[in-house]
Amino acid sequence: MSTRGLQSAMTLLLCLLGGCMLSNRPPPPAASISPPPQWRVSLGPTVEIEREWWRGYGDPVLNKLIERALANNADVAIAAARVREAQAQERQARSRLFPSLDLAVGGARARSLSAFGTPSTASSIEPQLQAAWEVDLFGRVRNLAGAARQQYFASEAAHDAVVLAVASTTASSYITLCALDARLKVTRETLVARTEALHIAESRARVGYSSRLDLAQARAEFESTAQTVPQLELAIAQQENALSSLIGEPPGSIERGAQLAALHIPPIPAGLPADVLRRRPDIAQAEYQLAATDLSLAASRKAFLPNVQITGAAGAVFASGLDDDPVSLFSLGASVLAPILDGGLAAAQRDEAAALRDQAAFNYRATVLAALSEVEDSLVALQRLAEQAKHVEAQRNALAEAFFHATNRYRAGYSPHLDQLDAQRGLLSAELSLVQIQADGLTASVNLYRAMGGGWRAPNR
Repeated sequence: MSTRGLQSAMTLLLCLLGGCMLSNRPPPPAASISPPPQWRVSLGPTVEIEREWWRGYGDPVLNKLIERALANNADVAIAAARVREAQAQERQARSRLFPSLDLAVGGARARSLSAFGTPSTASSIEPQLQAAWEVDLFGRVRNLAGAARQQYFASEAAHDAVVLAVASTTASSYITLCALDARLKVTRETLVARTEALHIAESRARVGYSSRLDLAQARAEFESTAQTVPQLELAIAQQENALSSLIGEPPGSIERGAQLAALHIPPIPAGLPADVLRRRPDIAQAEYQLAATDLSLAASRKAFLPNVQITGAAGAVFASGLDDDPVSLFSLGASVLAPILDGGLAAAQRDEAAALRDQAAFNYRATVLAALSEVEDSLVALQRLAEQAKHVEAQRNALAEAFFHATNRYRAGYSPHLDQLDAQRGLLSAELSLVQIQADGLTASVNLYRAMGGGWRAPNR
C-alpha cells in the first residue's frame, strides 16, 4: 500500500473510532416539564401587561422611584457589565473560526572572525508574516462559539431579570413604607383618644367619682399606645434607608405620594401557564444556559475526532553581507492531531459536559415550576385578601360604632371604663389589620406582575 493510501486508511480508522465516542446523550426524561392548560384560580377580567406596569398603581412618586432605581441600582449596573463580559467572551470564541495572522520581525548584529583572522561585522533583519488556521471539519469550534453565544443571550436575560426584580422590589418597599405611615397615623389618632380618656380618668379620680383602678387602666393604655409610636418611627426610618439603597442613593428621607388607601390594585394581567414560559426572563436565561451546555457537550464529544491545523509563513532576510536583493523565505504546512491515548481525559471532559447539561436541564425544570407556583400563589392571595378585606372593614365599622357608644356611656356614667377600653382595643386592632391587608393585597399584585414577567418579551434571535 502506498504512503498516501496508508494515511487515508489511518484517517478513516480514526474517524470511525471517534464516531463510536460521539453517541448522543439526551437530557434525563425527569427533567422535562409540561405546563398545565389553565390556572387553578379563575382570573376574571384581565389586561395585557404593559412594560411599565407599575404606573397602574396611580402614584407618580412610585413611578419616579422605580425610574431612579433602574438608572442607579448597583445590581442593574453589575448585570449590564456581565452582559458586556459575555459578549466579549462570545467574540473570543467566534474568532477561532477564522485564521490568525501575526507579524514577526527579527534582527541581529554579529561580529565574527574568519579563518584568516579577519574580523567582520554583519547586520540582518528578518520580517515575517505567520498564519495559522484550525480547519473545523467536524464543527467542534462552531459548537464552542455557539455555546458562548447562548451564554451571551443568557446574560442578557439575566440582566432583564434583575431589572424586573429591582422594579418589583422598589414597588413592594414603597408599599411597605406607605403601610408604616398608615399604621403610624392610626396609632397617633388612637393616642389622641387615649390621651383624652386619661384626662377624663384623672379628673374623675381627683373628685372621687371613679376608682384608682380606672385611672391606672387609662394610664396603662396610654403608655402602651405611646411606646408604639417610636417603634413605628424607627421602622419608617429603616425602610426609608432600605429604599434609598435600592434607588442607588445615600440614606435619606423618601418622598411620599398617594396614601396607602389611595393606591390602586391594577387588573390581573392576562396569560396562560404556557405564556409564562415565554414571558419570564429567568426562564429564558435557564433555557439559553441549557442550549449552551448542550453545545458544549457536542464539542466535547467531537474532541475524539482528528484536529487539522494549517500553518504558513512568508518573509525575507535583509543582511548587510548580501549584495543582491533580499532573500525571500516561506513555509507552508499542515498537521493532523488525532487522540489515541490520553489517560481518559477526553472521556472525563465529555462526562463532565454531560453532567453540566443535565444540571442545566433540571435547573430549567425547577425555574419553570417555581414560576408557575409564584403565579398561582399571587392569584390566590389577591382573591383571598380581597374577601378578607371586606370582612375586616365591616368589623372595623362595627367596632367604631361600639367604641362611640361605649365612650358616650362611660362619660354619662352608665358603663365602666373597661367597656370603653375593650372597644378601643378592638377598634385599633381592626384598623391595623385593615392597613396590613391593604398592603398585602398591593404587594400580592406586585408579586403577580413580577411572576407574570412584568411585560418582558424575548427578543427575536
